[in-house]
Amino acid sequence: MKFGIILAGAVLSVIMSPAALAETMTYKADLKASEEVPATTSNGSGAATVTFDPATSVLAWKVTYSGLTGPATMGHIHGPAASGKNAPVAIPFAKVESPIEGSAKLTDQQIADLKAGQLYINIHTAANKAGEIRGQVTAAK
Repeated sequence: MKFGIILAGAVLSVIMSPAALAETMTYKADLKASEEVPATTSNGSGAATVTFDPATSVLAWKVTYSGLTGPATMGHIHGPAASGKNAPVAIPFAKVESPIEGSAKLTDQQIADLKAGQLYINIHTAANKAGEIRGQVTAAK
């Protein structure tokens, strides 16, 4: 009987642990030419839905865009940087045709940057090599 109580207690502690109870968090990004640093004059725009699973540290994204000056040449998640600042590539996208879908396991630092609003999505074109549209990744409301 003692073993059964201990086992039940162990199972309950796993079920009630913060990691087991952690819910997937949803973020968004509105990609605009005016968010680039420096801003571009593109008519392009886009949107991203980003989810983070704290139990696995996996970030997943779906990015759509349209109206760019030409085909996208690159796309990335950059960080850490606040809006109005530039940062290096943190996570490159494997493909850049809209819609862009993918996932990556984040490091502890990238998780902290995500939660602090320090990541952004950038889509590049031949006409705007440094980036044509950009959007800060923020918690969805």
